[in-house]
This record gives sequence, C-alpha cells and structure tokens, in this order.
Amino acid sequence: MTGWINTAIYVNFDLISDFKLIRMIHELLLALSGYPGTIFTWNKRTGLQVSQDLPFLHPSETSVLNRICKLGSEYIHFTEFIEQHTGHVHQQEHHSIQTNQTGLNGVYLRAFCTGLDSMLQPYRQALLDLEQEFLGDPHLSISHVNYMLDQFQLLFPSVMVVVETIKSQKIHGCQILETVYKHSCGGLPPVRMVLEKILAVCHGVMYKQLAAWMLHGLLLDQSEEFYVKQGPSAGGAAANQEEDEEDLGIGGLSGKQLKELQDLRLIEEENMLAPSLQQFSLRAEMLPSYVPIRVAEKILFVGESVQMFENHNHSPSRAGSILKHQEDMFATELHRLKQQPLFSLVDFENLIDGIRSTVAEHLWTLMVEESDLLGQLKIIKDFYLLGRGELYQVFIDHAQHMLKTPPTAVTEHDVNVAFQQAAHKVLLDDDNLLPLLHLTIDYQGKESKDATGTREGATPPQESSPREVPPTGWAALGLAYKVQWPLHILFTPAVLEKYNVIFRYLLSVRRVQSELQHCWALQMQRKHLKSNQTDAVKWRLRNHMAFLVDNLQYYLQVDVLESQFSQLLQQINSTRDFESIRLAHDHFLSNLLAQSFILLKPSRYADDQIAMSL
Repeated sequence: MTGWINTAIYVNFDLISDFKLIRMIHELLLALSGYPGTIFTWNKRTGLQVSQDLPFLHPSETSVLNRICKLGSEYIHFTEFIEQHTGHVHQQEHHSIQTNQTGLNGVYLRAFCTGLDSMLQPYRQALLDLEQEFLGDPHLSISHVNYMLDQFQLLFPSVMVVVETIKSQKIHGCQILETVYKHSCGGLPPVRMVLEKILAVCHGVMYKQLAAWMLHGLLLDQSEEFYVKQGPSAGGAAANQEEDEEDLGIGGLSGKQLKELQDLRLIEEENMLAPSLQQFSLRAEMLPSYVPIRVAEKILFVGESVQMFENHNHSPSRAGSILKHQEDMFATELHRLKQQPLFSLVDFENLIDGIRSTVAEHLWTLMVEESDLLGQLKIIKDFYLLGRGELYQVFIDHAQHMLKTPPTAVTEHDVNVAFQQAAHKVLLDDDNLLPLLHLTIDYQGKESKDATGTREGATPPQESSPREVPPTGWAALGLAYKVQWPLHILFTPAVLEKYNVIFRYLLSVRRVQSELQHCWALQMQRKHLKSNQTDAVKWRLRNHMAFLVDNLQYYLQVDVLESQFSQLLQQINSTRDFESIRLAHDHFLSNLLAQSFILLKPSRYADDQIAMSL
C-alpha cells in the first residue's frame, strides 16, 4: 500500500513538472513573439529574460533560455523600430511604442523597414511551426526550441548593428543604401543574403525616383534624400595654398586663377542673375559608393534636359519628345533592373548611357540644326569678341565723351542710342538681331532689376563692385544678349559673364589702339612745326606703345580668337553629342581667357590704367 502511494506521488510530481514545462514553453513562444509574461519578463534596459525564482529550472536550462530570449529582445527592438517609422507592424499594445522622435524619416527609411519586416517573416513562421510541434508532442525539450531558432542567432545581431547605426548616426535617404551595402559585404552568407534583399527593396525607391527624374524631369524628393537636388552645388573643399599658387605653365596661370576659369568664381553670380532658371546639381553625400560619379553626372544631365523640355511651353511639333518617344521602353528597362535581386553596375550604367545618348543626340539636332547654333556663335564672336571691329570703332568715337566720366542714371540709355547709331552707320540694320543686344551700365545706386533677370544675360562688370563708384563709364560697361530657347542651356549667365570679361578687355585694347592712332594723327599735323627734345621723347614713346598694342591686337584677333573659334566649329561639326559641344565650348572659353592674358594681374592692371587715363 505504501509503495503504491509513493509511486502515485512520483507520477503526480512528474505530471506537475510536465505541466509547468508545457506552460513555460508556450509562454516562451509568446515572449519570443513579443508578448512577455510572468515567466519571461521584459525590461527596457536588459531586454527579455527568464525569471530567477523558478525552482523547477536547472541553471543550464536558465542559460539556454536566456540565450533564446536574446532573439526575442532583438525581435521586439526590430518591431519597435519598424512601428516608429512606418506605423504598422505585427506588434502588441502593452509595449510603450512612442511616436517617431528620432528625427528619422523618408521613403528610403520606410523601404528599409519594409525589407526588415520581410526578414522577420521566417522567424515568425519558425515560432508558428514550433507551436504546432509542441501541440503534437508536449514532451519536446527546450533544446529543440534552441535548435530550431539557432539560424537567427547570427542573423539578428548583425542586422541589429545596421539598425543601431541608422539610429545613432541618423542615416538618411540614399545614405541608407550605402550603410546596408557596406554591411552586406561581410563573410556570413545568411547575413549577406538578408541584407541584399533589404537593399533590393531600398533600390526600388531609387529606381522610382530615377524614372520620374530621367523620363519626366520630375524631382520627387520632398525629404532631400536623392543624390540630385535643386540648386547649385556646394562646391568641393578648397585646395591647399601651395596648389593654388603653383604655376601651371599656361602663360603664368596659377591654380587659383585656373579655378576662376572653371566657373567656381561665377557660381554665386549665376544664382543671383537667373533665379528663374531652375538649377540642379549633385548631392555628393547621398551618392552610394557603388554608383560612380560619372554615372551620377549622366543622370543629372538627362534629368535637367528632360525637365527643361517639360517646363517650356514650346511647340510640340518642333521640339518633339527629347527621348524620341522611347519613354515606355526605358521605363520597362528600369523596372527590369528594379526586379533584379542584386544591383548590377554594368546593366545600370548601360541603361543610363542609352538614355543619355538619346537625349544628347536630340539636343544636338535641336541646337545645331534647328536653333542654328553656329549662327549664334557667329553673333557672339561678332559682338562679344569684337568680330565687327568697324562697328566698335564707330561706337568708340560716338561714346567717348559720355563714358570718360563716372556713369549716371541716363548713361545706359545714351550709350545704347550711340550703339544703334553706330550700327546704322556701318549698315548693320538687322531688325531681328539688334533688339537682342543691349549695352548695360552698372553704377552706384542702380536698382538691381538687371541682376534679377529682367533681361537675360545682363551681368554686372567684373572690375567694379556695385557698391563702388566706377571711375569711368567704360569700367561699368557690359553687353547683354537675350539668348533664345534652348540655347540658354549652353549660354548660361555665368558663360555670358565670361564673355563680358573678354568683351571689356578687348574693347579696352581697341580703345588704347584708337587713341594711339589719334596721337599719330596729331603728330602728322604738327610735323611741320619745330619740335623740342620733349616732343621727340613723346613721339618715340607713342611709337613703342603703338608697336606693342598693334601686335597685341593682331595676336588676340588672329592667333587666339580666330584660331580657337575655328577649332570650336570643327569640334561641333565632328560630333552629334550635345555634351561634347558643351565641353568644347567650355574649353574654348577657358583657352580664350588663358591665352589672352586676362587673368595675369600685371598686364591686366596696366591695360586698365592706360584705358582709364585716355
């Protein structure tokens, strides 16, 4: 009788122990799903842990359970992060999930959360499978749970590092692509595969932005996440002083002066002069390292060109589609790349090159054949580069008396009247051309209407600040040219300002030459009079100066202007790519500035002093 009672007691204890184990397993599965209870408690600081006052657990079992509980803690952190930034997740109500107070937002972050949530789906399925197994066999052990979830022991901590990096460093926009990509380059295949899937989801956002930008000219970027932005570039870091002052061997040109040639000095002026023109540039900090800068520049060029066409109210029959009605084909190709599990730079760049080539060829046709680019360059050469020398010789004679004193409010009107009279005198009566040209005078107190784009191409002179009184009207003189669409993308305000610098320089040389010739005429009138030693010195000085200026004028017009202009025309005729034209034109301008000694301070200062003294 006593033995039967002892056996019954042992069986009862076993049943009680099995019941507690089954209850603990079910509560473990709930805790791993994000629902802690009395056995497995949640603490914000330590995470999910097994209670310490459970007498039926061996210390080794407690250690195994705490190892499993780390997965539950990381799962809860994942779901909290997803809910903060998307507002929807498989989460429970009793957690104190607060609204997004991290300052993180944007479509790339939501895409990352979507990929993160898809990574958690196998984990949730594993918990459901374990529940089904325990319902079928209540005697399965804790070790079985540990075995079934062991695949996540390496995965979750590695992905948690990515999440914590995004949170701590406030990673934003396309920077998320770079962060995920760097962490996906590790040596753990399961981690690499999961992060590559998350990266593919984030790439979906990038491809949508690319499609909108490159095919429709739309910059869909409310949170400033894309690597293309509206507005000018911030510019690179300044080079060190030694590099700035180093002689580059281009006529004594230094690195600092060469930067001026490359438009760094005129970026601010371009923004001030043409606020109505929408500028776009690259946001370098958002560009992933696996997308080269050359590809990003092509993306920028295509989007700018398409955007220009989309925003301009031009006749569709003349302009046509800049993509030659291939938008659907390119959209299909972008969608195909979006569906690829891995990013392929070769396929990506080939598609970008195809779109860029289509746009560049269409722009070449539009500008060279339909908008007569060569004719426009001839106009630029005739008026900015003094190709019509007889016009400016007559203009100098007409305007000398009104420009040798500081300018006033009526000076600009007077010099334009003189310019029109000079044009009529040399039989330049083109009614379509003259209205596009306008001489400008910048003087102290002048309203900033010219600088705000009332007339395209109106630029303040480089020699004198708007706040200073120009010593003469010549120092404040400039030439504005109303550029017609679509040539404004080549002749930008910054480009026209460079032409204005050359224009003022050439005009000063021409004025000096004219005055020296006038001195020669005076000498011829007085040659029959008796001259003294002082007169002989003066005429000898005039001969030396005339020799120098005449040779300088010949050098500028023949060896520099004509030579460089011929090379420019040859390069334009040898290509069907607009980007090649723009590059050739930039080189043309840079060579003019470099070979004309404009940036050499001693010679430029001397020319200015001579011109102002005359």
